[in-house]
Amino acid sequence: MSSTPAASVDDIVKHGWDAVPVDGNAILNGRPYIHKPSPLNVKDIPFPSEDPIVAKVQDYAKKHLIEQTYNHSMRVYHWGYSILKDQFPEQFGKLSLATWALTCLLHDIGTTHDNLRATLLSFEFYGGILALNLTKELGAPQAQSEAVAEAIIRHQDLGTVGKITFLGQLIQLATVYDNMGINPRIVDEATRTGVNEAFPRMGWSGCFAGTIREENGLKPWAHTTHLGEEDFPEGVKNNELMEPYDSWGL
Repeated sequence: MSSTPAASVDDIVKHGWDAVPVDGNAILNGRPYIHKPSPLNVKDIPFPSEDPIVAKVQDYAKKHLIEQTYNHSMRVYHWGYSILKDQFPEQFGKLSLATWALTCLLHDIGTTHDNLRATLLSFEFYGGILALNLTKELGAPQAQSEAVAEAIIRHQDLGTVGKITFLGQLIQLATVYDNMGINPRIVDEATRTGVNEAFPRMGWSGCFAGTIREENGLKPWAHTTHLGEEDFPEGVKNNELMEPYDSWGL
């Protein structure tokens, strides 16, 4: 592996820049999982709150996101940790958990009421720009801030052709698991229950389906429409895997 002018070889691995197939099914070799997932207790999943940039971004996320979206972001962090640990052990311990946390905390920052109306850009693109600027202002190195931005911009870039960064694929796997119950066996049931208890959904399925429809109404060209103008919000709303937990916290 060669480095780019902007990053060392270590930076590429640390911040999840390795190129992998964009096709999540191909990543899993067409199976429910690569390795049987292990049950994880929420308290045993480390969150890098000691990192000063993560701590500031977490405060920023709590301030700007509604509680349902913040809880979703934290669930995505925990799903991704489980997926990383069990499905991609060769990357576990190498990918920066701080970079992963920043990506999760900010991946839906573009969906806030004000941010949806602040730009003509699709929410993922504007969110990526906001994340890039915020993390750079807080002192994140270029390889980290750009990795976070790239992953956020492409976190709904689902498809079967081409490549994506490993960080981008990880957040795709974690978000479609939380939002639509795709790859339902990729996380252990005990982990699923514990994370939903720690970060309750509070009607997330209807909440996010409504946000999708809101953006599509404001911006008929929105990138989200490539997932299906009706199929995607309906798939989110009718998430059977998470239905037993959806009213928790209400």
